[in-house]
Amino acid sequence: MGSGSKPGKKDDKAGGMEEKGKQQRHAARRGRRPLAALAFVAMAVACSAAVHWQLRRETMERAELRLVSMCEERARMLQEQFGVTVNHVHALSILISIFHFEKNPSAIDQDTFAKYTAMTSFERPLLNGIAYAERIFPHEKEMFERKHGWIMKTMNREAAPLQDEYAPVIFSQDTVSYLARMDMMSGEEDRENILRARTTGKPVLTNPFRLLGSNHLGVVLTFAVYRPNLPADASVEQRVEATAGYLGGAFDVETLVENLLSKLAGNQDILVNVYDVTNASEPMAMYGSQTPDDKVGLLHVSMLDFGDPFRRHEMRCSYTQKPPLPWSAISNPLGTFVIWMLVGYIICAAWSRYDKVTEDCRKMEELKTQAEAADIAKSQFLATVSHEIRTPMNGVLGMLDMLLGTDLTMTQKDFAQTAQGCGKNLIRLINDVLDRAKFEAGRLELEAVPFDLRSLLDDVISLFPSKLKEKSIELAVFVCDDVPKLVIGDPWRFQQIVTNLVGNAVKFTERGHVFVRVSLAEQSSVETCRVPNVTLNGKDCKVESTANGAFNTLSGFQAADERNSWEYFKLLLSDKELPSNELEGEKCNQMDADQVTLMISIEDTGVGIPLHAQDRVFTPFMQADSSTSRNYGGTGIGLSISKCLAELMGGQISFTSRPSIGSTFTFSAVVKRASEDTSSDSERSLCEALPTAFRGMKAILVDGKPVRSAVTRYHLNRLGITVQVVNNMSMGVQAFGQNGTTESREKPSMIFIQNDIWRPETDIQLLNRLHALRMNGQVHELPKLILLVTSEADKDKYGSTFNAVLCKPIRASTIASCLQQLLQVEIPVRKENQNRPSFLRNLLVGKNILVVDDNKVNLRVAHAALKKYGAKVHCVESGKDAISLLQPPHFFDACFMDVQMPEMDGFEATRQIREMEKKANEEKREQSTSAEGSTSADWHLPVLAMTADVIQATYDKCIKSGMDGYVSKPFDEQQLYQAVSRLVVGTTDPAP
Repeated sequence: MGSGSKPGKKDDKAGGMEEKGKQQRHAARRGRRPLAALAFVAMAVACSAAVHWQLRRETMERAELRLVSMCEERARMLQEQFGVTVNHVHALSILISIFHFEKNPSAIDQDTFAKYTAMTSFERPLLNGIAYAERIFPHEKEMFERKHGWIMKTMNREAAPLQDEYAPVIFSQDTVSYLARMDMMSGEEDRENILRARTTGKPVLTNPFRLLGSNHLGVVLTFAVYRPNLPADASVEQRVEATAGYLGGAFDVETLVENLLSKLAGNQDILVNVYDVTNASEPMAMYGSQTPDDKVGLLHVSMLDFGDPFRRHEMRCSYTQKPPLPWSAISNPLGTFVIWMLVGYIICAAWSRYDKVTEDCRKMEELKTQAEAADIAKSQFLATVSHEIRTPMNGVLGMLDMLLGTDLTMTQKDFAQTAQGCGKNLIRLINDVLDRAKFEAGRLELEAVPFDLRSLLDDVISLFPSKLKEKSIELAVFVCDDVPKLVIGDPWRFQQIVTNLVGNAVKFTERGHVFVRVSLAEQSSVETCRVPNVTLNGKDCKVESTANGAFNTLSGFQAADERNSWEYFKLLLSDKELPSNELEGEKCNQMDADQVTLMISIEDTGVGIPLHAQDRVFTPFMQADSSTSRNYGGTGIGLSISKCLAELMGGQISFTSRPSIGSTFTFSAVVKRASEDTSSDSERSLCEALPTAFRGMKAILVDGKPVRSAVTRYHLNRLGITVQVVNNMSMGVQAFGQNGTTESREKPSMIFIQNDIWRPETDIQLLNRLHALRMNGQVHELPKLILLVTSEADKDKYGSTFNAVLCKPIRASTIASCLQQLLQVEIPVRKENQNRPSFLRNLLVGKNILVVDDNKVNLRVAHAALKKYGAKVHCVESGKDAISLLQPPHFFDACFMDVQMPEMDGFEATRQIREMEKKANEEKREQSTSAEGSTSADWHLPVLAMTADVIQATYDKCIKSGMDGYVSKPFDEQQLYQAVSRLVVGTTDPAP
């Protein structure tokens, strides 16, 4: 005892020290909190200041960008206006060159020049005036003065002295007439401009100066006037030699800039100055007397190009006052500081609750561990419950399958098939929850096997007879002629979607009909194009009605989607009769192995979906409202699973619904046409063979509703019966009597009458006419009268009048069963039904197969399923017994192993079997090395797992344990073939 207590004391002491350490650390943290709070406030102030600085900087950047934009715009417009004037002066220089020097005598004189320049002054609003000075050499001076009758004068009004050349003004505008007779070469700056103008061939400008008259700052523009025919690429010497004179004018820069600024908005916001900066150290002002305020701080300089490469000009722009600080630069930093303070308050509150949060975290860790354990338990529970529920159902289905293998009448076979379909449907409902888990995990995979679409749809509608009879609603299916008979896809998932949608339609429909229609996507698109204005998901659709107020739909009730009305439906019908069963069989071999997109619509005339609930129709476990589950039942998972499955099949699902009218769900699925390879015997067995005894018979169908009559004719055509449709009994009797022969085989053998067409008080007389035809010898045999009814009450009411009453929903098989009894036609049993399918018999006949299962019912089902194909079946009830029988050498060709058994499950049994085979093979190889010529094969017995589980993990575990395949219970022909053909064919018993 003493020794046992020491560790406990040490643990308590260690725990106490650890707790004391935690308290000390916690106290230290609390002592540092004031410093942390002070640092936090400092960070808040710094962050607020940073926000203020950033907003202030952004404000200045935006102001600078605005200043740059306005300054550049003014500079550009100033250059453009200056350029327009320069171009006009240039044009005038060319005019003088042509009309003054080429013409002899000259076409221009002072009066002409003055008049022309006065009339075109509007082209030069910025020039005070313009004058032309002619180039005169010294030897031409005296002759020039005599010719013009005046003496050249300098700029100082003195007689021109002797110099190398002269430039007297001979033509001038009236505004600058004072320049007449003046030698422009007498002024130093004017002379320099003249020399630059004639050497460069470009306009040149003087320094800014005050203009006479206006006293505004301006510059003189000078252009050289060359003699005609001067080449464009003339050299400097050629241009100097070809110079004939000079054209000049004074620019009023101040007026030019004032006019410009007056046209622009925001002129009062900025200050504009124009400078001549040819001498960068001493810039000369050309416009603007105000200097920018240094406190404003923003200045932008835009360069100006007036065409003179020698001179440089620029425009300097600045704000008249400092840009105002925006309110956000104050409010945002203040708000930032407040937010920081709030965050600090939250942190302080978090500090004060730290201990409690730590405790909560500890509890959450415990809850997480418990939740993970619960999730594992849930998965195990689902697997176990799935197995335990499916096992007795598999026994039921297995026994029904055995019953179907016996000699049954068509009616008995129909009953057994209906019961089998209901059982399979129950298992599918059990699988819905497991499917949802697979969807969420992304582990659901689709099969690709051939199946008969029409037979599958017949199986679906056979699941709802009791509900239909209770509600007296009509359920019908129609498959277009162009839809292949055999397609390759996942039949179970396809049937699951259709069953879910039809089940919902029947559940929510109290009157009218539920109509399943299958067509190709190409047909549906053509149909929609030919009859437009079809909308989806709750939008209104117009459905045409007949004259008596009924609608051209299956039952005469209005439908939500008009594409199932007769106006649309008849576009899908071909002009010729639907193919018979024989032609359908031939089609299976003629299909191209191409992908096709099926369009499946399920229409009902039920309560519809409320508008507010249509957005969550496909949400798992969601229904229209809380009363839906109480009134109609269901969990709300079917539509979400159907949507996932449709998308996995490469299609989509949508709906049209109108409250109190009904709903139409439409989904698409991509499948493959069955090729010739898949239409072999192994795949033909998957198509439910309809009897061929009725081929060539004729029938009259009395039905006033075109959609419903097309559906009935579709089922009759599948049996090879030719159908003539009439609208009423009178037309039916007339059609029968007008046949031109009295031979019975040429007359219709039967007349199908819809119960809502039958009028006892008047139609009895028409039947009497049929008897009169027989009495008169016109016919030898009367047709069989078959009434098609929706409810059992109608069946009892009119049963005595007709030869047979067929209760809907009608299928090809139910019609065949009815006609067999009515016409006493012997339906031959197919050869493969007598001897069982040859492909499985060839594979299994004479094979020794061991079946291991602890459930006696399952053993019985498996024994019967394998024995009917000719196999020699041996059964044991435990894995240990199987191991004792499979000790090499043995005579078995295959083993079907249940995976869940007491004492030793199938996984462990398979692992031990593989170990025994491995040792046997090693011994055999050792013997083969000593005995030459030994070629015996290694031991490897095909082991197939048998289980009711549908969990992917079970399949993975089977393969990992050494099993070769997986067969779900009970066996069906398709699964058995897929497993056996891959493993059993070609196996041989090794020599012992």
